[in-house]
Amino acid sequence: MRSTGSWYEIRNPDGHIFQGRLKGKFKLKGLKVTNPIAVGDRVLFEVEDKVENTAIISDILPRDNYIIRQSVHKTAHGHMLAANLDQAVLLVTLAMPRTSLGFIDRFLVSAESFRISTTIVFNKSDILNDEGLEFQQEIIDLYERIGYNCLSTSATEGVGVEAFRQLLDHKITLLAGHSGVGKSSLVNAIEPTLNLRTKEVSTFANKGVHTTTFAEMFELAPETYIIDTPGIKELGLMNTAKEEVSHYFPEMRDRLNQCRFHNCLHFNEPGCAIKLAVAENEIAESRYMSYLSMIEGGDNRR
Repeated sequence: MRSTGSWYEIRNPDGHIFQGRLKGKFKLKGLKVTNPIAVGDRVLFEVEDKVENTAIISDILPRDNYIIRQSVHKTAHGHMLAANLDQAVLLVTLAMPRTSLGFIDRFLVSAESFRISTTIVFNKSDILNDEGLEFQQEIIDLYERIGYNCLSTSATEGVGVEAFRQLLDHKITLLAGHSGVGKSSLVNAIEPTLNLRTKEVSTFANKGVHTTTFAEMFELAPETYIIDTPGIKELGLMNTAKEEVSHYFPEMRDRLNQCRFHNCLHFNEPGCAIKLAVAENEIAESRYMSYLSMIEGGDNRR
């Protein structure tokens, strides 16, 4: 249910909470991750102290899926955001703070690579002027055309809150996004008893202030769980070969067999169906630029 680095909050089928620690062997497996257990993992454990409610985790059960990003601190390692998800919800804002299209695309590629369906929720629609709302609708249209579900919300005005609640119903959902996009405010709007901490966006840097320190799972209703994650500043892709990246862009995936060369990277090869589709505005230029930044392996993670 919660990970603080060395201790893990475990809930058994009866709803009882234990504070668990890992057996040392997990640290000897050479796992290239900074956190061997992620929130959402199913584990086997033995009660260590009934009075203190402590337990020893003896095994991690096979995962249905997980979502991972490159560790900010250890370049060769990954950091798992969550495991065993039914879906992901990416919260974005086009102002205060601004979420770049490149960041949205990197998250979508990460989720696609593990076949996790994603809804993009555009929050803080109340602070946008007419021009901003028009631009937001253009972005929504862009992503809906390629098959992504989008929702416009305002936690403060109550706009889209009920639709957001229905989106989460009877699912395990990862909530992700930059700090300051209003994850906690939106969750509090549908379940005030959780009383998640919120903070104002720093006007000095127009960036969010971290309010969530560790990933944590909350039960909103029976069989309805959300995993709230610390605000993500960067999202480096993990274990994705250049040749694979286009497979995680739905609008590119549909055209891959149309390129002249089967190993086309859609960069400067002749007879490339992807570049032709971009030239004819069938693939958005912003999406193609995101793709190029990923295969070039630059540090354009924002």
